[in-house]
Amino acid sequence: TFPSNQDKLSSSFSTAGFGNSVIAILAGLVSNKAASHGKLRPWDASLDTKEGMFFVDGYLNPFDIALLALICCGICATFLWEENYGESGGKENAENSPKWYDGLKRAYKTTIRNRDILLCGLVSSLFEGSMYIFVFMWTPAMQNLAKKEEGLGEDESVELPYGLIFSTFMVCCMTGSSLFSIVAERMKGEALAVVVFAVSSVAMSLVIVSSNSNVTFIAMNIFEICVGMYFPVMGTMKGMIVPEDQRAAIYNLYRIPLNFIVVSSLLAHLTATQGFVAVTIMLVTATFLQLALARRRLNVSSLADMSHLQSLAMNTAKIKL
Repeated sequence: TFPSNQDKLSSSFSTAGFGNSVIAILAGLVSNKAASHGKLRPWDASLDTKEGMFFVDGYLNPFDIALLALICCGICATFLWEENYGESGGKENAENSPKWYDGLKRAYKTTIRNRDILLCGLVSSLFEGSMYIFVFMWTPAMQNLAKKEEGLGEDESVELPYGLIFSTFMVCCMTGSSLFSIVAERMKGEALAVVVFAVSSVAMSLVIVSSNSNVTFIAMNIFEICVGMYFPVMGTMKGMIVPEDQRAAIYNLYRIPLNFIVVSSLLAHLTATQGFVAVTIMLVTATFLQLALARRRLNVSSLADMSHLQSLAMNTAKIKL
């Protein structure tokens, strides 16, 4: 089982993931309803669709609702959040204060020298990169399968309930967060992450080889369950592996390979099949890297427990003597 501090981290991340999924489910349902409310048209009704510059209704409605939600969040943050300005020093403190890049340099050295931190960053970048590519590719993949089953050509369009599909994905994410809170009591986080990445690899492999829309959709839902388990388990591992005094800088370093993966996939103009092949390769790689990390972490943990028991036994023997 987890230690007490790790148990608190696990429950916190699991609760956060569950809440995010609930909001995402509601957002998907609202967006699906809003997108089906009217067809896309120019703001000026007298203009043709090709002539207009500003449009309303159709698929723009969910974006308009998102804009309103962001404005509400900004207002709430302005009045409810307190800013942390830090400690203000005098001129001497300002002259002796470290440069803005010193924290990143120190975080880079720590990441390179500590293999656990490095492996954790590589694993998180690979999985999150595959997740973002999945976000880009699931829509064209479902469209292609629907066209094949309905006998439509590539130039013809097919209407799918994207909001409902997205809400289904978020239900699976919520299921994954709930599963994590149950399984985390019986399995170490490092070992659980290996299972999550392995199942994700199998699910994405099914998406590649399957020509049936039902099988593909089920495989995508399985992947989303793994995504729901990933965030709390990775948050827990990062909290235990990454040192607190360098956490912000190291997390920023973790974003560099992630952004590289996402930008490269967009610039490469991958097809849906190519995108899922890339996702599967990254997930398989993440599985083996996480397996190496789990072996290191679990061996260290078992050795620490053994040394602790030995010290207790020695102290007990001294007391008896």
